[in-house]
Amino acid sequence: MKRVLTALATGVATCALTVTAHADDAAATSDTAKKSEESIVVTAPATQDISSATGLPLTIAETPQAVTIVNQQQIKDFSLRNVNDLLDQVPGVNVERAETDRTQYDSRGFTITNFQVDGVGMPLLSGGIAYGSLDTALYDRVEVVRGANGMMTGVGNPSATVNYVRKRPTDTFQASVTGYLGSFDDHRVEADISGPLNSSGTLRARVVGAHEDSDSYLDYYHVNRNVIGAVVAWDVTPDLTATAGYSRQQNNADGVMWGTLPMTYSDGSQISYKRSASTAAPWTYWNTRNQSAFAELKYNLGNDWSVKGTYTFNRIQYKSKLLYAYGYPDPDTGLGISGMTGIYPTDYKQDIYNLDASGPFQLFGRQHQLAFGVSTGRNSGHEYEGFSDTYPDYPAVSEIGNVTIPEPDDYPTPVLQARTIDRITRVYGAIHWNITDRLTAITGASATWLKSTGDSYGVDEARKNSKVTPYVGALYDITHNVKLYASYTGIFNPQSEVNAGNQRLAPATGSSIEAGVKSEWFGGKLYATAALFRAHQKNLAEAAGTFGDDDVGPAGGTYYVGQTTTSKGFEVEIAGKITPNWTVGGGYTGFTLKTPDGERAFTYIPNRTLKLNTTYTIPQLNDLKFGANLRWQDATHIDDSTVQDAEGNDAVVRQGHYAVLDLMAGMTVTKGIKAQIVVDNVTDKKYLNSLAWGQAYYAAPRTVMGSITFSY
Repeated sequence: MKRVLTALATGVATCALTVTAHADDAAATSDTAKKSEESIVVTAPATQDISSATGLPLTIAETPQAVTIVNQQQIKDFSLRNVNDLLDQVPGVNVERAETDRTQYDSRGFTITNFQVDGVGMPLLSGGIAYGSLDTALYDRVEVVRGANGMMTGVGNPSATVNYVRKRPTDTFQASVTGYLGSFDDHRVEADISGPLNSSGTLRARVVGAHEDSDSYLDYYHVNRNVIGAVVAWDVTPDLTATAGYSRQQNNADGVMWGTLPMTYSDGSQISYKRSASTAAPWTYWNTRNQSAFAELKYNLGNDWSVKGTYTFNRIQYKSKLLYAYGYPDPDTGLGISGMTGIYPTDYKQDIYNLDASGPFQLFGRQHQLAFGVSTGRNSGHEYEGFSDTYPDYPAVSEIGNVTIPEPDDYPTPVLQARTIDRITRVYGAIHWNITDRLTAITGASATWLKSTGDSYGVDEARKNSKVTPYVGALYDITHNVKLYASYTGIFNPQSEVNAGNQRLAPATGSSIEAGVKSEWFGGKLYATAALFRAHQKNLAEAAGTFGDDDVGPAGGTYYVGQTTTSKGFEVEIAGKITPNWTVGGGYTGFTLKTPDGERAFTYIPNRTLKLNTTYTIPQLNDLKFGANLRWQDATHIDDSTVQDAEGNDAVVRQGHYAVLDLMAGMTVTKGIKAQIVVDNVTDKKYLNSLAWGQAYYAAPRTVMGSITFSY
């Protein structure tokens, strides 16, 4: 291990030194370039504080885990208007677009279930599934901590933790309005106004809003989205600040897919569709409302100590009329796909109370940092179903999208089918030890208690679980800008997935280890890292089938089995500025995910991915900026044991490796006005979005989005 870490450190240092040489050459090319450097504010990613990993106010370079930050500049450069597109650019994260309006995410081979806002979150609200298309207008940046994060989430899922950082009121007045117009009649308006409300600046506010309306490359699909958010901050005294906010996103989608395209003929061969193919109908819809409100009090106790209390309320509601397609059509006639349909009102609520404190203390002649806290939360969910007794037949595969499925005459009144309550309480603490001038360590633990009650489709969902999750990390400075690191944490991962009897699976347990090297260059403006990781989990949920209309679970829903898996792999990443005008970011992840018998687990997840993005600005030409984003992944597949090929083997649905390239260009038209154009999937690559749930649909073709921003 020591030799491997030394090799990693040498590799990162060599690459960074090579970059340094290029940067020095570029900086020396002209006096004009030197002058432009003085006028540009450069982001230093390695020196930015991030507390969502340990609760301690540490920089990325001081955190013994892999961390990626997607900042506001990157969001604007590539028009990352929704979370799915944003997370597509994060190294080591895969976006599983399983349906048009339900998405899940995975990292290092495991589903991401930990999502936070401003470092506050609680799992299980929706089982890691995102409904609708979550807008980015409300957020200043997104932090992704890869690997287990039991310290700050109460669970130790070894995939990643995604922390959305809200836009907060600014000390000075600022305002911007951006208009977008793009392919498939996609248009959007976004506004952001912030500043003080009184002359002393002790009362500040920020209001953000967005409206988007778009057709789609998919047959029938249309989205109308409205977003509004407001945050008010009040300095009650110089040491006491009260902050409160509210946000609401209404995502109305018509022509939605519940499930997607059946991918296998009755002879086991794979079906190929046109890219716009959809099993939806114009009368289907999935309207999702996300609301969040929070109140926060932060008090500075003196001597760099502070205490903060936060209350957060989240609510997800959706009303949907859905159509699910299933079956194995005949390869000659293309017939054999049937549908089932229902109405599904759903309401999820979440209350979270969090109290934490942090500050320095002296011990053995050195200053250390302590953070501790307690949080408790309650999730409640009510799911209704009005299932129609009409089972429409689809036309031949080649005619899907050309022939509209008729809507049933009526639906029964929706009946409450699931009512569940989850209560999670945790106590946590962590210490950042300055052992020597070169060696630091982090020790901590989180004690978690979980209790669930309720029933789902007539099945009792009661359970009780508790666990203490340890965390240990260390960092050693090889030089002033290169350091080795390692961390260990236990895994306690409560799961919302159910088995074939519609009963929730017990929590997954195990351990997660990570070790690597971090380096920072040009005063922290460029950050480079490499890591090795290993995670072992028992009883991890793996999709095993779909409930039928006569089963104990919801028709069309997925049931799971517990799986023992081990993930081993490595990551490399770079982020920041090579020169004042040249920004780079991205990384490569490679891993193996095996079952105890050595078989590949979760075959729908790519085991090798590459994410790269870059921008270059020419200040002398009205800040003309060019950029590119590249995303590549290796091949994936799923096995379907319910149908066999001519040789009697299980059918296999495959998606080969592919690469997607996006390009952007923008410039300052005049003071306060910027214009930009982004072209996604420049090469018009055709590929399936995700095989996670056994069906799939095709990703978007080449699309163009232009925008103009007016700012003050």
